[in-house]
Amino acid sequence: MATERLGGATGTATSMQALRASLRRECRFLRENPWDLALVTWIPWLLLIVMAWLFSGGVPRELPIAVVDLDRSATSRELVRHLQASPGLTVAEQPASLPQALSLARALKVYAVVLVPAGTSRDIQRGGSGTVFSYFNASYQVAGQAAARDIGSAVQATTAKLAVAEVALSRGPASVRAAPVAVQASVLFNPGRSYEQFLLGLLFPAILHLALCVAMVGAFGRELRDATIQPWLRDSHDRLLPAVLGKIAPYFVLFTVYGGASLLWLAFIRGGGIAGAFVWLMLGQMLLYLAYAAIALLFVAVTRNMISALSMAGLYAGTSLAFSAATFPLQGASWFTRLWSALSPFTAYLRLQAQQLDMGSPLTVSAWPLAALLLFVLIPGIVGIVLLRRESRDPAAWGHR
Repeated sequence: MATERLGGATGTATSMQALRASLRRECRFLRENPWDLALVTWIPWLLLIVMAWLFSGGVPRELPIAVVDLDRSATSRELVRHLQASPGLTVAEQPASLPQALSLARALKVYAVVLVPAGTSRDIQRGGSGTVFSYFNASYQVAGQAAARDIGSAVQATTAKLAVAEVALSRGPASVRAAPVAVQASVLFNPGRSYEQFLLGLLFPAILHLALCVAMVGAFGRELRDATIQPWLRDSHDRLLPAVLGKIAPYFVLFTVYGGASLLWLAFIRGGGIAGAFVWLMLGQMLLYLAYAAIALLFVAVTRNMISALSMAGLYAGTSLAFSAATFPLQGASWFTRLWSALSPFTAYLRLQAQQLDMGSPLTVSAWPLAALLLFVLIPGIVGIVLLRRESRDPAAWGHR
């Protein structure tokens, strides 16, 4: 086996022996430092469990709404019954006026308000149509839009019944006609419209890649901070590349297990399976963690300072969800937003996850985010190793907090 070194000293050990030595050294450090061990063991598990528990409801149920019934007719009472029967809604209040209902919304006692104007039933009987007003609280986007959607469904159900009962009786069966244009909406992916599937699909990898990036900054940074980089390399037979890979190995294995468990929870325990291929999802997870390990190495090598590198990791990895285009589209966004999104491995991974978990995209489509993740591993990793080799020979880079 080739014995060419990146560390700079002579030696006859193989690369695998050097990697194992670095791995054993890192595992020994974790055993002796309980808080560093906690960062990569029970803390990520605790966060994943808490998130899974918080969103275990799947979809919002019994969202409180207020109904202002100024018509007080059989038609309006039928509408209230349909609203109350909707599993996503509960008619919590029936105030006498719209201002009173809006006050309830401001007090966050209801997420939406339905107004049935006076004369609605009469308008339906005379003209065949009436207007019901719906107001929802967009400050609480998820709850407000869910309530608005269920209100719309309840109104449509009431309308379908009225078309036969009210109009046909008052104006004759010939008066009942279907609308000239109707929209038939079908949900392509996530047919249950589960917020658990959507949000946990974002939060699980967001938590894991942030925790791994911070842990890897600590793992590389303390070698410079504590001036132990030379002993680390000597323990690794003066081979920098195997030493780096050995240091990454325990974190990579742990977080790959966590990522695989989170996918199994989402897809098979709480979801309806995987539309694409599990193997590509797991490959994407592995590349995601390797990418953030390489980026952590780069941050440490560039800053020569563990605190500065941690700050950079928190900013870079901590904001990746907001700029991933998973919650808000990038169309029309500023150039900075689009650039920051493109420079994040998390963006590429979420694209792959959506394609394979929900959409069942072919590999020809998912090869692009996989290739992007591979570039995020290679480019920061190569630059980081070159810079770290320089720092390993420069005592001026050691001992900085």
